[in-house]
Parts: sequence; C-alpha cells; structure tokens
Amino acid sequence: MSESLVLSSQSGAVRTLTLNRPAALNSFTTGLHGQLMEALDAAADDAQVRCLVLTGASRGFCAGQDLADPAVAPDPVPGAAPKDLGDVIERHYRPLVLRLRSMPVPVVAAVNGVAAGAGANLALACDLVLAARSASFIQAFAKIGLVPDTAGTWLLPRLVGRAQALGLALLGDKLPAADAERIGLIWRCVDDAVLQDEAQALAQRLAAMPVKALVATRRALDAAQSMDLEQALTEEVRLQRKLGASHDYLEGVAAFMAKRPPQFTDR
Repeated sequence: MSESLVLSSQSGAVRTLTLNRPAALNSFTTGLHGQLMEALDAAADDAQVRCLVLTGASRGFCAGQDLADPAVAPDPVPGAAPKDLGDVIERHYRPLVLRLRSMPVPVVAAVNGVAAGAGANLALACDLVLAARSASFIQAFAKIGLVPDTAGTWLLPRLVGRAQALGLALLGDKLPAADAERIGLIWRCVDDAVLQDEAQALAQRLAAMPVKALVATRRALDAAQSMDLEQALTEEVRLQRKLGASHDYLEGVAAFMAKRPPQFTDR
C-alpha cells in the first residue's frame, strides 16, 4: 500500500485535505502532487462536499518543492543535462493551480506553519487564507535563481500591488502572518491554538451559503482582472441572469420574505 501523502477527513459538508509529509515540512514531490490532485478531483466530484479546507500536518503548511526529489534535483554527474524545470511546472504546478481555481466549491487554506515558495502560492491560490500567528510566507525563488511559480507572478501583484509583490519576490524575506494580513496578502491571522477551529467554522459557514453563487463570484473577480468596465458589466448581466434562475436564488428570497433561515442546495 502506498504512503498516504494527503489525508482526507469529512465533517458535515466540509472536507479537509491535509498535506502529510511532516518530516519534510510537507514539501512537494511527484507522489504528493499525484495524491493531492486525486484528492481535489474526488472532492470536486462529490456532491456532498460544499467547502474544502487545505492544511498541513504538524508544524508546517508546505515548504514548496522538495529539492531532493529526483524530478528537480540536479544530476551529480559532470556534464549531465540540466533538469527541465519547465516540464515539472507544466506537468504538476500548472494543473494544480488550475484545479484549485476551478473547484466547484469554496476553498479555505489553513496555514499552520511555514508556507514557502510553491507552498506559499498554493495557499494564496485558495479562496480564503487563514494563517496561524506563528506562520510565515516566503517567496524563496530568487534565492535559488528562479522566478515565482505556482501562479505567484499572477497572484502577488493582484493581492498586494506591484511594489509589495516585487519586494516579496526579489528579496525572498520571511513575512510573518500578521504582516501578511496587514498588507492584504491573506484574509486573516489568528492565534495558533484556534487556527483549525476557526478554519472549520469558516468552512462550515461557507458550506451553508449558496455555493454556486460563491464560486461564480470567484470566477467573476478573476475574469474581471483582464476586462474593462463595460466587459465586466456584461459579465455581471450574464451571471445574474443564470443565477437568478437557480433554486438558491428562489430559496434565498423566499427565506428572506418569510424571515426564516435559508436552505441552500445548489452546487
């Protein structure tokens, strides 16, 4: 039986996926990539899942790429051809980010420790990021002669602006979770002792909301980054026309008029 590099648990309509390479701070290997994609696909296909939480085992969230993994480790033989890192990105990190951004449910990152390199941008690719106060975010790429990947070049300036994005990417300094919240890189920083409880409470809240509308909101905000005002307004027309015909809209209005809690079921 293969090692479980991603642990999965369910609480009501919330599924939690835990990266499980604690001895290596949950850094990525080819095996971890494969199991994480399988777990994300399974959650996407399960109608009982209405929100997803992504976290790490033990004291780290994800330290990025494991540089000892054969897929990226330089060949010690003199004169050997260099590893094709672009191929690694194309085969693993690109589909991972696209899978996260196309999930049919909201995704919460519960960053319980260091999130470095691809691990930092994995968290930032989620919809809402909660981080423990002891956690930190490090864009470590420049320190080994690379550029931010795992959508870092797209995410960072959109989250914090060009000046902050360049500072984080060029210097590669450790950014404490409290500072990450202050500059708008993440949603919220909380005390370590309550991180997982806060993440579960947030996920349960999202799971009880109109999930189809939440996902449409994510997609609309992402798409609007490359639109002008008129195009964004046109997209809003299209989305409201579609969502206005949904069960959840009718239920939401009926519940509001009757002054009762709504029961949303669309996904």
